[in-house]
Amino acid sequence: MNRVDNQSLDMQLFRFLFPTFAALLLSTLSGQARAEVVATFYSHDFGDHFPHAFITLKGKVDGTGEAVDTNFGFTAVSVSPAILMGSVKGMIETKDAKYVSKSNPHFSLRLSDAEYRKLLDHVERWRNMPGKSYSLNKRNCVHFVMEAAALLGLSVNRKSKFFKKPKSFVLEMMKINPTLRL
Repeated sequence: MNRVDNQSLDMQLFRFLFPTFAALLLSTLSGQARAEVVATFYSHDFGDHFPHAFITLKGKVDGTGEAVDTNFGFTAVSVSPAILMGSVKGMIETKDAKYVSKSNPHFSLRLSDAEYRKLLDHVERWRNMPGKSYSLNKRNCVHFVMEAAALLGLSVNRKSKFFKKPKSFVLEMMKINPTLRL
């Protein structure tokens, strides 16, 4: 081949490879810079500490760069025999790192900024429920987690037999949604 043919071949190769290389480089850089919040669904074995089902949120909000490291569960304000008799005052509770570390993480979801905001709205709705908002049979920590999962597009069993068994309920959700994992 002569010199002109080599230059032509080099130019064709460059035109072919450059866009591919540029796209690969941009996707790699954008993947590293992408912020995200991850929601992890937990259960805590029964005991005298509540809630037994809760969600952690960790990461960064893509749109604002806000760092997120918190958790939310729903429980009775005062745990007493009264919860066995009917509804009592409820509250959203955030637990310390020790409690979270002694709990069972089951699956995680990467949230868009819109999903993150929807989840925070869910937390605020439950936080601001008036009156006796906690009911062992109708509105407990498992119900809170179930509604959060449904809000994020997961299938849930609203007729589950596990509303008083947080770990079993979360495992049931994983069966219904087989792509879930940590």
